[in-house]
Amino acid sequence: MAFLRNPKFWLFLLCLYPLARLGYLGLTDGLGVNPIEFITRSLGTWTLTGLLLTLAVTPARRLTGYSNLIRYRRMLGLFAFFYGVLHLLSYLWLDQFFDWSAIVKDLWQRPFITFGMAALLLLLPLALTSTQAAMRRLGRNWRRVHWLIYPAAIAGVLHYGWLVKKDLTQPLIYGGILTVLL
Repeated sequence: MAFLRNPKFWLFLLCLYPLARLGYLGLTDGLGVNPIEFITRSLGTWTLTGLLLTLAVTPARRLTGYSNLIRYRRMLGLFAFFYGVLHLLSYLWLDQFFDWSAIVKDLWQRPFITFGMAALLLLLPLALTSTQAAMRRLGRNWRRVHWLIYPAAIAGVLHYGWLVKKDLTQPLIYGGILTVLL
């Protein structure tokens, strides 16, 4: 039961909460009148939240003096990527039913989709190089690769901002948080 004293265990469970919540809401008919939109938007919101939390680790570490926070950044980043992949899959599968011509059309006609996919593509090298072995192989270049989180987060906020049609409050809050973190 030593794992119960490990903060990473609790962070892992906390990061799974959004997925568990969606599962519970799906089983209890709590996804609303448009469940596909609810799932897709929820996954996107958690992707962006995960990105911002990942970016917040370093400033939080500096402000609090608690240097061990850095140990949780990788897990937060990988969960952000995980939710980003689920967000993309919900769009490709649930929304578009893998209709590739409609997806390509969306990419050209709806800039928010282009920016969302660009953000996820920018996160892919980060996820692939997040292991200790990749860090050793890349050496100093590992840091350069991981700077991609900044344009990915900007693209993610723009994706969200262009998606929303009426009330821009939430995208502006995410944009403000990102501005402070940058």
